[in-house]
Amino acid sequence: MANLKLIKATGENELPIKIEIYNTFLRRLRGLMFRLKPIVNEGILIDPCNSIHMFFMFFSIDVVFVNESGEIVHLKENVKPWSLIFPIKNAKAALELPVGTVERYGVGIGDRAVVE
Repeated sequence: MANLKLIKATGENELPIKIEIYNTFLRRLRGLMFRLKPIVNEGILIDPCNSIHMFFMFFSIDVVFVNESGEIVHLKENVKPWSLIFPIKNAKAALELPVGTVERYGVGIGDRAVVE
């Protein structure tokens, strides 16, 4: 598990969310499908990824799309089960985070999300 750091123009902040990296075909395909309980203080980085589906999901999540340098290029809050996010231009990876993360930590377009 890796740490998630949010870098804003005003400084950087390590978020209390542990990130697991999903970078193989099978792990990227499965993602969080079939998990029954919502994620809390954890998330996944799907790389490469520029779109997601929420088929066979049982809880909502926040999704943050980043480009090659980790800059946030798109975000979606409270993405519901059985929904779909079509390909996002310039996105290289997707962070699937607990619902409410974007609002709670003030995540915004142009910030950088660093997983280390």
